[in-house]
Amino acid sequence: MSMKWWMAYSSSNQTSMRRRSRKSAGVIAVLALSVAITGCSLLPSEPEEEDLSAIELPKISERPKYDVETKTLETTVQGSGKVMSTQEKTLYFTLEGKRLKKLYIQSGETVKAGQAIAELDVDDMKKTLRNQTLAFKQTELTMKDTLRKKDEMEATEFEQKMLAFEEAKQALVDMQEDINKAVLTAPYSGTVVAVAVQEGAAIKAYDTICVIADPSQLVVTASFSKDDLEKVTVGMEVRVDINNAGQLKGKIKQLPLPSTENENGGNGGNGGNGGNGPGGSVESPSKYMLIDVGALPKTVTRGTRLSATVIVNRKENAIVIPLAALRTVGARTYVQVAEADGSKREVDVEVGQQTSTDAEILNGLTTGQKVVGR
Repeated sequence: MSMKWWMAYSSSNQTSMRRRSRKSAGVIAVLALSVAITGCSLLPSEPEEEDLSAIELPKISERPKYDVETKTLETTVQGSGKVMSTQEKTLYFTLEGKRLKKLYIQSGETVKAGQAIAELDVDDMKKTLRNQTLAFKQTELTMKDTLRKKDEMEATEFEQKMLAFEEAKQALVDMQEDINKAVLTAPYSGTVVAVAVQEGAAIKAYDTICVIADPSQLVVTASFSKDDLEKVTVGMEVRVDINNAGQLKGKIKQLPLPSTENENGGNGGNGGNGGNGPGGSVESPSKYMLIDVGALPKTVTRGTRLSATVIVNRKENAIVIPLAALRTVGARTYVQVAEADGSKREVDVEVGQQTSTDAEILNGLTTGQKVVGR
């Protein structure tokens, strides 16, 4: 009896405990949900994800394709220069160690043939000449007496006296010639294009005094690098761009003369022959390439700057491709030809002349094909 009561009591007690557990669990779940909802309301709202479906990814760029075409291909070399006169002379003195007493001209001035250009101070030489001239008069009197006594003298003695007399006479002539060289004159009518000295300056022999040019005899001159000069010859076609005068066509008339260490020549008293003295570097048309362009426009004057392009090689209707499509591996030169179906194939080619942008194809390609750039 008591056993049944205990079992009934225990069963009832367990049922009651399970109900309380389920109730507690429900309360806890409700509280947890409430806390979660409250916590979410306190957090910042997340931004919406960006829709990237409309963005197109960039395509991988394709290498450019070039047409195989024909054109006139020119290989050229370029230089620069100016208009000069074919008749230009550098004037200088040949006397050493004198000062410039007077300068009669200035740059840009027009002079006539024979006009005085400059004069050295040779007063000391003139004084010496006067004294020696007076002394020579006594020598002449002595010589006249010698001639009267010629028959009374030994032949050798007489010959010695004659030689001494001639030497004294020649010394006077030489001194006068040196004094005459102290005055520099214009060799021809022209324009003074450069003056290199000032009055009072100490002058060395062959120092440049000035340059005179004939402005009526103009020529186009240009200078090129040594390597480019080896590529050109007389008669080649030249395009000349002269400042303020446009483009002219011409031909090479003369190549630069080989330079020499000493180009002195002529005589200072008469204006020289256009030589270049050690006192300074003087320009001369002979140092440049001379270009024949026919008659020059009237607006062109001596000193006008210019550029010159010599056509070393020209070929009409040459098959060409851009250099960007030419490929080399070792001794092999080839291109990639683009086919109509989108494929590519390698073709060996033989290359002719090249410019800064194009290459001539002698064998391997025909016009109408397309080649792929590197």
